[in-house]
Amino acid sequence: MKAQCCIVGGGPAGMMLGYLLARAGVDTVVLEKHADFLRDFRGDTVHPSTMQVLDELGLLGEFLKRPHDKLDHLQGHFGDDTVSLADFRRLSIKTPYIAFMPQWEFLDFLFDAGARYPNLKVLRRTEALDLMREGETVTGVIAKSEEGRLEIKAALTVGCDGRHSVVRECAGLSIEDIGAPIDVLWFRITKNPAEKDRALMNAQPGRILVTIDRGDYWQCAYVIPKGQTEQVKSRGLEQFRSDIVATAPRLAAHIGEVKSWDDVKLLTVTIDRLTRWSKPGVLCIGDAAHAMSPIGGVGINLAIQDAVATANLLADKFSNGCPEESLLDQVRQRRMFPVKVTQALQIQMQNRIIDRALQGGPLRAPAFMKIITRSPWLQSIVARVLGIGIRPEHVTSKAAAIT
Repeated sequence: MKAQCCIVGGGPAGMMLGYLLARAGVDTVVLEKHADFLRDFRGDTVHPSTMQVLDELGLLGEFLKRPHDKLDHLQGHFGDDTVSLADFRRLSIKTPYIAFMPQWEFLDFLFDAGARYPNLKVLRRTEALDLMREGETVTGVIAKSEEGRLEIKAALTVGCDGRHSVVRECAGLSIEDIGAPIDVLWFRITKNPAEKDRALMNAQPGRILVTIDRGDYWQCAYVIPKGQTEQVKSRGLEQFRSDIVATAPRLAAHIGEVKSWDDVKLLTVTIDRLTRWSKPGVLCIGDAAHAMSPIGGVGINLAIQDAVATANLLADKFSNGCPEESLLDQVRQRRMFPVKVTQALQIQMQNRIIDRALQGGPLRAPAFMKIITRSPWLQSIVARVLGIGIRPEHVTSKAAAIT
């Protein structure tokens, strides 16, 4: 099989890049190792920056028809203090809110949008195993499908295969570990329809619980110090449930739905980034280039921004085969600044908020939280940084002009 671009990984970065390149006329193949996108407890916060991109592509209306919930302001409980940290309603944009949409729904949406372009092929149940090379240049991917071994010869291979990237490993790209002292235990609990408290963050001495309102249920993230999963389990499921209720009493009525540890999924949190994103014939973006903490729910949106920047820089550079590595490196040059700033903000949140709560002892909201709570203007600034991000991308490739 031949393609101008072979994308490994059908996550947000891979599906968006595949769509943008195909729409711009590039012959593109996306490899997805699973049979579908249906996997639970994956990032599902679609920020205004991503919806702006969808609007520029003429896709926003279709996207908003998909099931989703809206969060237009960010509140939390920090000890006995209630804080208001971000108000998206103050942003002068078309979608002044975060849309909570299951990631599989978002990926299905991108898949359906891409199906109208015959030059985009999405191969499911197809797992990348290795890279093909001619000398020092990557020339494609060796994969396995249900039919057996498959070779995809491509001018450019893009690794969008997440924090455990096969492409990154095979290409020999070096990772800089930034550090994340936490892990997260995910679970879900039915929501009381009459519940009025939609606070996202719930912090009590020694405990932090994030509760995402998904309409008829809470998607919950219990934050623990890194590597302490077995310690939490050793205390027993009943103690775990008691800790959850003590942190967010509104979950008490349905806490029994956590019947066993099988109902609790571990997310090992990582913050890292590649020092070099590309080599001749190969490029990594999204989590394959920079793993983000779940703090702020920015992972999907940075991946989408990477995809837009990649298409803007490279979509018209395939006429003579693979774009030169100097062109590939422009993606890193463009995207490294927002990645570094966002990761630095996440680390500050870890150090100044999460660590403080997990240490135990008396807990009150930090002074900066109280100042933001008293200032609607500051809440709008936080909303812009969180919702729009640092150096947001806009579609400028040939994809922008095609309907």
